[in-house]
Amino acid sequence: MTQVMNKSGATGTEESPHKQAVWLQYLELCKPKVVALIIFTALVGMLLAVPPGEPINWLLVIYGNAGIFLAASSAAAINHIVDKRVDAQMKRTHHRPVATGKISEKNAIIFASLLMVISMTILVVLVNTLTAVLTFIALIGYAVIYTMYLKRATPQNIVIGGAAGAAPPILGWAAMTAGLDPEFTNSFWLFLLIFVWTPPHFWALAIYRREEYAKVDIPMLPVTHGVEFTRLHVLLYTILLLVISVMPYLTGMTGKIYLVGALLLGAGFLYYAIKLNFSKDEKVAIKTFAYSIYYLMGMFAFLLIDHYLK
Repeated sequence: MTQVMNKSGATGTEESPHKQAVWLQYLELCKPKVVALIIFTALVGMLLAVPPGEPINWLLVIYGNAGIFLAASSAAAINHIVDKRVDAQMKRTHHRPVATGKISEKNAIIFASLLMVISMTILVVLVNTLTAVLTFIALIGYAVIYTMYLKRATPQNIVIGGAAGAAPPILGWAAMTAGLDPEFTNSFWLFLLIFVWTPPHFWALAIYRREEYAKVDIPMLPVTHGVEFTRLHVLLYTILLLVISVMPYLTGMTGKIYLVGALLLGAGFLYYAIKLNFSKDEKVAIKTFAYSIYYLMGMFAFLLIDHYLK
């Protein structure tokens, strides 16, 4: 019990932290930080689907986000189950609840299944069928196709599997319009933004953690093709990301506020990508990874600000 208390960072009596840790372990099973970013991009997709000045159906926003949140949490829990052996051997993930045995595989499967059923029920009954179908496809794409197959099959795993992680803005837009809005195709620019962002984001982390991935036989790009090759591809994808990021402006979807924000944030990402190619400092990779998260949050924040102020 003392060990659980120390790992969770809780304080107080021995009984109280133990009870808190159970909730914390199930919360960790949902990968709350990752899911929070997913919900943010889905929310922006929802709000962009409604023209400024028109009333927003807040019930759809609430139900849509709840359904997407539960589906993403279910996929995260399945990832914990499938990667139990790998997680236990990696420094970054060895503390995860299924890997440590704090949550049994049986309970994790029940938890993930329950979240999935509730998610689909909410989306079908309270939102619309299109959003439910697209969300289910994204869930299967991440939890099954990526986690169970692609992750161990090819160094391009994160490129192909990134499609599932790029879906939330489309899901959010579909939740508000059921795909009937003629502007629905604009959501695909948001999809492409996340899709192209994912490789340089994750490969920066993979460079920093390459020895751990090699130890568990996960064929991440820096393991199979080397660090220099991966650094170059981080730079190339970052340049491609810059091109994609200005497309919403060039197609008339956004205004100059977004364009300025996209160029400034893109310049920052490009700076880190270039620095990663020329610096031998191992910490540059993890700094690039950290910046990429702020980059994506900033890009979607500018999309939202521009939507209401342009």
